[in-house]
Amino acid sequence: MDPNARATSGSDRIPTATTMRAVQYDQYGDASVLHIGEHPVPRRLPGQLLINVLASSVNPIDYRFRRGDLKGIIPFGFPRIPGYDVAGIVVDTDSGSGFAQGDRVMAFLDHTRGGALADYAVCAVGSAAKIPDAMPMEEAAAIPLAGTTALQSLRDHGKIRSGQTVLINGASGGVGMFAVQIAKSFGCHVDAIASERNRDFCLSLGADHFYDYEQDDFTKSSERWDIIFDVAGKAHYLAARSVLKEGGHFVSTEPNIEGMLVSILTWPLSKSGRVMLAAPSGNDLEELIRLYELGKLRVSIDRRFSFEQAGDAHRRIESGVDHGKVVLVNEQAR
Repeated sequence: MDPNARATSGSDRIPTATTMRAVQYDQYGDASVLHIGEHPVPRRLPGQLLINVLASSVNPIDYRFRRGDLKGIIPFGFPRIPGYDVAGIVVDTDSGSGFAQGDRVMAFLDHTRGGALADYAVCAVGSAAKIPDAMPMEEAAAIPLAGTTALQSLRDHGKIRSGQTVLINGASGGVGMFAVQIAKSFGCHVDAIASERNRDFCLSLGADHFYDYEQDDFTKSSERWDIIFDVAGKAHYLAARSVLKEGGHFVSTEPNIEGMLVSILTWPLSKSGRVMLAAPSGNDLEELIRLYELGKLRVSIDRRFSFEQAGDAHRRIESGVDHGKVVLVNEQAR
């Protein structure tokens, strides 16, 4: 089926069987542990949506959980269904939820364990947003986690304001490409750091200046920034502090002990450091959709895979994408 197909009703998508297909893994390991299995169709509780998943995408958090890197944070058992990004069709919801059967939606799953790479997924009503007819499902699937991470990092943790200078370290990846565009939408001067082969891509997103990370050490630059957003997880607050302006903010997406301590110890300082974890928010998804419709947020897809090729998709993002997001399409969705 075409993942971008328009649906006028979700009634024909209501599951008639009690089980569904899903990508799963039964132990920690490399991408070869991913395989298709049968799972119960999730039960929708009050305040939730049941969504027929047409597309999803892979984020670094997915392979880190699969490898067991974060098993101390998520110690639950197996099997596990990976993925947090959903684009699909609403098949069941409460009356008065603001959604209806047949609505095209994107969602950032609010389940700690994921669950996106399946025929059906459930999420809180407040974690989803309707998408316009003009937005392809594959592009919608690329936005939720990465776009929300970029928006919340800059707006909530970076306290972004018009006219500021912003540095994005890792600007060509999924979160980075959204961060460049969001910062520009706020009216900021944006400098991008990535590999030289992604120079033109970063500049096409609106970056005002480009740094090749293999040639330029931004921590030794004469430039100063109001916000340094370390998407790549390769920089450290103590090194970056010298190039932050007074009142500046260093934001990282790397959830390690060092970063957590920096968040705690620097919050009262004039130059703060913060490790952030994105929180699902339908309102934030609506803001990202608004920017998309205004032409201020475009989605670049690195490569597309089917759900059956989930292992290849994980290998692709682990080895390094050219730029943008890796998307998975549920080709067997009804």
